[in-house]
Amino acid sequence: MLKHVALNGDDLAMDSAFMKKLLKGECSEHFPELTGKRGVLFSNTTLAKFIEEEFRHDNFELTRSFGRSIRTLSSGEQKKALLEFLMAKQPDFIILDNPFDALDVASVKQLKVRLESVANEMTVIQVFKRKSDLLPFIKHAMRVDKGKVVFADGIEQYLVKFEPEKEIHFSVEIPGPVHELNLSNNELIKLCDVSVRYGERQILNNINWSFNPGEFWQLKGPNGSGKTTILTMISGDNPKAFGQNIELFGRRKGTGESVWEIKKKIGYFTPSMMELFKRRHTAEQMVISGFHDSIGLYHRPSEIQKHVANEWLKVLGLADKGNRAFVDLSQVHRRMVLIARAMIKHPPLLILDEPSTGLDDKSAALLSALINKIAAESQTAILYVSHRTEPDLKPAFVFELKPGETGSEGEVVG
Repeated sequence: MLKHVALNGDDLAMDSAFMKKLLKGECSEHFPELTGKRGVLFSNTTLAKFIEEEFRHDNFELTRSFGRSIRTLSSGEQKKALLEFLMAKQPDFIILDNPFDALDVASVKQLKVRLESVANEMTVIQVFKRKSDLLPFIKHAMRVDKGKVVFADGIEQYLVKFEPEKEIHFSVEIPGPVHELNLSNNELIKLCDVSVRYGERQILNNINWSFNPGEFWQLKGPNGSGKTTILTMISGDNPKAFGQNIELFGRRKGTGESVWEIKKKIGYFTPSMMELFKRRHTAEQMVISGFHDSIGLYHRPSEIQKHVANEWLKVLGLADKGNRAFVDLSQVHRRMVLIARAMIKHPPLLILDEPSTGLDDKSAALLSALINKIAAESQTAILYVSHRTEPDLKPAFVFELKPGETGSEGEVVG
């Protein structure tokens, strides 16, 4: 009978020495049955290499059967294409690196069915961060910290030993705005009968949605339902917004405002932003940079700015890490710092685009607690976008996009 293993570890990277040895079948101490065997890696890292190869060299090896570019496929279609490509190589085993990240509910269900059939043919090693993502046929677990195996036993024993804390509290109140906010009681964002088409495909169909200052909304919907289209029309990056009946911060879209005028009123965070910050700026400097909307800090900060930034670090529980390089912080702490950066001016709107993607349960709960705190203690409206329903998150309202033959329609649910 094949032995399938769940593998976990804090910031366990696919390019670590341990993972490289495992893929080559060189971890005989812990995986003797895979000694000398050949494995493949099912990962967003692998997918990114195919996307770059296609972009740079017009190599459509992964999606030849689709007759389309990888970039035109949904997340679910991309992962399906990658899995079939890897299976065609007839490997001895497969490593799944957080396979359900960025997938909607339907795509997760389809992928799980396919992976169950794969498990009948070869050993499956699932690198996971979320308990809910664990594949049901996996009965063994292993934890790797700093390149060493620190736990190897049954999956049930693992879940008991590493169960995250149930409640997380931030005890320090968030600092107020440096300048008084001038928010009216009018609708902050308003979309009236918004319909969007790309080529022959209708994406949105008569979307009617509005929200007010200080409200906490979650935007939900499956892959391809139009969430990104709505976000980019609000943030000012999508030309499809022109000619639509859209009001942003009390002003009709297309009546003379610039993209930068809109962006100044929006705080924004998505995990991909972390790739922009490569220099050795400190955590304090990163928070201060939010005053200037810059990638890093290139201005001499005022004493008030430094004070407010350090007050935010106290809120985050990172007061002792203000002088530490941002790039050296843990993944969840970097995300918290960037959210503080987005909030330091108390913008009228904070957009959080898939902020918990790639986090483990404990880190996701910590991030959810911070977002709940911002919603409770500020006048900033929050628009939270995610495929995943975080059990600890407490949005007051949910707007769901429901795809149909004539495009997605929207509905306030819950």
